[in-house]
Amino acid sequence: MNFIRITKRDNLSRKNEFLITLLAIVLSIVFAGIILVIFGLNPFEIFKEIILGSVGTGLRVKQTIVKAVPLIITSMGIIVAFKMKFWNIGAEGQITMGALGASWVALNLSPDLPQPIMLLLMMIGAAVCGGIWAFIPAIFKAKLGTNETIFTLMMNYVAIKFVTYLQYGPWMDPAANGFPKIAMFPDNAVLPKLGGVNIGWILAILAAAFVYFFMNYTKKGYEITVVGESVETARYAGMNISRIIVVAMLISGGLCGITGMIQASAIEKTLVYGIANGYGFTAIITAWLSKLNAGYAVAVCAVFAMLIQGGQYIQIALGVPSAVSDIVQGLILFFVLGSEFFMRYKVHIGRNSKEVA
Repeated sequence: MNFIRITKRDNLSRKNEFLITLLAIVLSIVFAGIILVIFGLNPFEIFKEIILGSVGTGLRVKQTIVKAVPLIITSMGIIVAFKMKFWNIGAEGQITMGALGASWVALNLSPDLPQPIMLLLMMIGAAVCGGIWAFIPAIFKAKLGTNETIFTLMMNYVAIKFVTYLQYGPWMDPAANGFPKIAMFPDNAVLPKLGGVNIGWILAILAAAFVYFFMNYTKKGYEITVVGESVETARYAGMNISRIIVVAMLISGGLCGITGMIQASAIEKTLVYGIANGYGFTAIITAWLSKLNAGYAVAVCAVFAMLIQGGQYIQIALGVPSAVSDIVQGLILFFVLGSEFFMRYKVHIGRNSKEVA
């Protein structure tokens, strides 16, 4: 008789699923604390300072919101793709190309154009460029069956190198005296603030509401979900698989592109090659941890924004590397993904097959 036996669960209640996830998060924090002790750091002080550094003052809260905005919008884009089991790892490139599209509009249209019209055109340009960058791997996947993970990942580097070329070449500001930078945006191309924070937070809320409604209450959202659950079922039902893949990725890339517009307009006020700032990769974590639920994703993104802001704070205040927050993020992901195993399977240990999880 096997000492360890694994069997598939028939079902798991919402309550038990929540408890397993909560236990995974608690264990991730405990193990993060152990690692910090090994490094000679006081975990209680570090965790306290991360919280204070992210929400300790009004200014820090605003900075946390600023970091949550790109995470939320990018996560929404990734959720649409992942629901279809199209593993879009190209959000970094789509953000970058979205920023490029918005920058072209900002730098080439009249600085006397009314600000609302300029910002709307920038957003459209960003969504189109981000969508096109996602459309390329989508059409290859739909028509040739290529591996979307590798394809979208490689396109990140193409986008970054292309913007680098523009920054050091055709788009370099002549007034910068040879310094490789692109001209700053005119005032009418900069996102205004509301409540002390750029209005990107409003766009983030609208993006979350849109994805929630789209995935749960529209025919196309239903088709995307069906394709993700079973391509054969979708095909049997007469769905156009190729069209669904393309539409989903246009939406996914378009949302990521809008993130690029916000970063370029509100944060950098110009275009730089590192404008995505890793948000495209972090959003993969937040989307997955939220179980591809738009509502949960907002809360998860807020927590991760706190970790990012708190990590930067402890680097300045305590001289502790900001990578400490990366350790916490990584362990949360590791334990929560590990908990998925126990949600799907039961583990029996001993000759009497005693169930332990």
